Amino acid sequence: MEEYLPILLYVLVGFAAQMIDGALGMAYGISSNTFLLSLGLPPAAASASVHMAEVVTTGVSGASHWKLGNVDWGLVKRLVIPGAIAGGIGAYLLASFDGNVIKPYISAYLLIMGIVILVKAFNQKERKPTGVHTARVSALALVGGFFDAIGGGGWGPIVTTTLVARGKDPRLTIGSVNFSEFFVTLTESIVFIITLSFGEYWQIIVGLLIGGAIAAPLAARITSKMPVKVLMILVGLIIIALSIRTILMTVL
Repeated sequence: MEEYLPILLYVLVGFAAQMIDGALGMAYGISSNTFLLSLGLPPAAASASVHMAEVVTTGVSGASHWKLGNVDWGLVKRLVIPGAIAGGIGAYLLASFDGNVIKPYISAYLLIMGIVILVKAFNQKERKPTGVHTARVSALALVGGFFDAIGGGGWGPIVTTTLVARGKDPRLTIGSVNFSEFFVTLTESIVFIITLSFGEYWQIIVGLLIGGAIAAPLAARITSKMPVKVLMILVGLIIIALSIRTILMTVL
């Protein structure tokens, strides 16, 4: 029984992380990567393990959001290509240096964005989504894809947080960002496979994958049922909490 304990632990981590990511559109990579780094894995190996598992979990999550009508195709078109390109570049660079050095800066930005979302949630006025997505969305995808690979997570927190803070519909934003994440993660994983050797971490990958795949359709259904204001409050709170924790762990 003892030989199965590690993989069962990774299954639980993958399940919890995907419930957060699928329901709120963020934090699978950050929560999973934080756990793996605490076990002593090098940043590149940890990020690679998480993204290998995410290829399947983001695919299941994206398909679930698509089925439930949570996807804005105009937004997806703006996110996929720049996000995938930047993610591939970030994955390649991570093999050469420690990505942890940029985490405090990402967390400081996300902390501010989390506060902005909370303020908007409590001062929210009814508005219809415009359906118009400018070039700034593509630039945001470049930033999100790059930092996602470098920091082991960040696509959802950076892209979803910023778009929701700008007033985009939370449900459609979460679904579209999750759908796009599959292509970003697939690109990063291909680069990691080419540049790294991490066959010894198969238990981590399989555990995260199984737990995440089980949670993905459940989380997508929660998103389709939850009120917009509640979603915004949860997004803001989880970003603030994760950002403060990352900053404290880096400073102390």
